[in-house]
Amino acid sequence: MMLQGSHIFGHERPLVIRLSFTSCVWGTVSLPLLGLTTCVFISSVFHFEDSTGTHCQVPNYLPSISASISLSPECHIWRFCIGLHSAPRFLVAFTYFKFYKTRFASRFPESSLSCLNLAFSISENFGLLLLTYVSSSETYLVHKEGFVLFIISSLIYMLITCRLWKVIKKYSLSPEDAKSYHWKVRFLLLFISFCAFAVYFYWKHNMYCEPGSYTFFALFEYLVVFSNMAFHLTAVWDFKSREVMVISSSEDKDF
Repeated sequence: MMLQGSHIFGHERPLVIRLSFTSCVWGTVSLPLLGLTTCVFISSVFHFEDSTGTHCQVPNYLPSISASISLSPECHIWRFCIGLHSAPRFLVAFTYFKFYKTRFASRFPESSLSCLNLAFSISENFGLLLLTYVSSSETYLVHKEGFVLFIISSLIYMLITCRLWKVIKKYSLSPEDAKSYHWKVRFLLLFISFCAFAVYFYWKHNMYCEPGSYTFFALFEYLVVFSNMAFHLTAVWDFKSREVMVISSSEDKDF
């Protein structure tokens, strides 16, 4: 990070803060990762019974994400981390949109897919905010709708992104572009696989109330979120040389 600013003849120059885009991406991904691991740890150690209990009343050994972020102080930690990371997430979404529109200005369907990509990126972020600020213990149906919106938007966003980067890789000579595309595809496949396992164990738990089924559901739920974070982390290859610049200025006043 670089700070620039000075005073000339009593006039204050704008304060310019330069931050590498890579640092911005790492910070955006690290906040929910830190929040999630902290909440799961606190729930497992201090609120084990409350966070692992279900209507089946069978032994479980891991709290689900929804259970972890609905207790206190976990909910406040999670909301702080997600709220803080949401603005950079929108910044990354619009940066990708501008990048795609420049690359695919005269190409169809890639130009239209760029708009859809932005829409589902924003929808994913809104779904995350909804499930964060409306916990399952407050209004379960709204929390559930937020979670479904997050998962579906994430999946469609990843699919469109991989489709766009397949074209970029085809016409690019950069090894970074090829690496980014291949890792995006891998994380997409992991995301789909983990979602399928999570749905299976959730169904199995509710249908048969088997001990441990909800534990496996919680485990694969974590992996779904981790694979989503890893997918977004590939932006460090896509915008390796870019910077985020914040300019703060103050106007002189005569008295």
